[in-house]
Amino acid sequence: MPDSSSNQDLDLSFLYEIADGSNEFVIESIDMLLQQAPESLQNISESINTQDWVKASAAAHKLKPSMGFFGMLISQELLQEIESLCKAGGQEPTVISAKFNEVNEIISYNLKELSRIKAENEG
Repeated sequence: MPDSSSNQDLDLSFLYEIADGSNEFVIESIDMLLQQAPESLQNISESINTQDWVKASAAAHKLKPSMGFFGMLISQELLQEIESLCKAGGQEPTVISAKFNEVNEIISYNLKELSRIKAENEG
């Protein structure tokens, strides 16, 4: 069960601002994240497990911008830290794994929230 910080790492005000009243844009944006984030998290996880730090760094880097778009600044910061640690050659695999577990939990929780928000907007 995510702690209370998970609930706070989702702020859609930027998304709604650039959507400029377009529900369709909001739904499409959420849909894209719902498709891409689990795949990216899986890539990061596998790369950490096989200690492929270059691939882990690239996967974290790829997911990071989406987090800002959805106001998930804690997740964005954790991905930045994972990316940096992996770029440095993964000398601290336990720290990397701990940070990944944390960000994975937060993002997974928020994806469920986004699914709910998407369903409300479609209704």
